[in-house]
Amino acid sequence: MKSNFSDIISGNTPVLVDFYADWCGPCKSLAPILKEVKNDLGEGVKIVKIDVDKNQELASKYQVRGVPTMILFKDGKQFWRQSGLLPKHDIVSKITSI
Repeated sequence: MKSNFSDIISGNTPVLVDFYADWCGPCKSLAPILKEVKNDLGEGVKIVKIDVDKNQELASKYQVRGVPTMILFKDGKQFWRQSGLLPKHDIVSKITSI
């Protein structure tokens, strides 16, 4: 994943990266919320899920200390990050504001 991660986040479409773990309860609660976000915004956003247990180097690079952590990128730049759960409308609002 790390080899093409910079390519994934460098486009002009917002990319929401969800750093998660399979054992994380809040991560499981966030998954259907992110599906709804994708359904609402369609091509207006890419959503990428990164398993921190399988991608420790990438999680370390972005200083992910807890899961779930969402980081919003556009043009390769980080615009926003949040750890923990958020309601769908807050996530949509962040994505559409950049």
